[in-house]
Amino acid sequence: MSDTRKSKPKASLRNTFDDFLKEQGIYSTVQTTAMKRILTEQLTDAMKERNLTNSEMARRMRASRARLVQSLDPDNVNVTLATLSRAADVVGRELRFELA
Repeated sequence: MSDTRKSKPKASLRNTFDDFLKEQGIYSTVQTTAMKRILTEQLTDAMKERNLTNSEMARRMRASRARLVQSLDPDNVNVTLATLSRAADVVGRELRFELA
């Protein structure tokens, strides 16, 4: 006995994951959190490459160690562009943003 039912293509159920997030009203929040996590990971990797401790990184940024730790917290999206830019400068990188 053969099964004559055909499954619906996944694309017809939901066009894209982005569309799903938009429908849920959380697209912007998810996108912002993802970007912060990526930046945090890149900064942390660059610090390791340069053998920079949190204390030394903070000193070079002219910030407190507590402020640096807060800035590197991937769940804290309330970090200024100036802070991220200073951090990028210290590790020899450039911070770039674009509107798509």
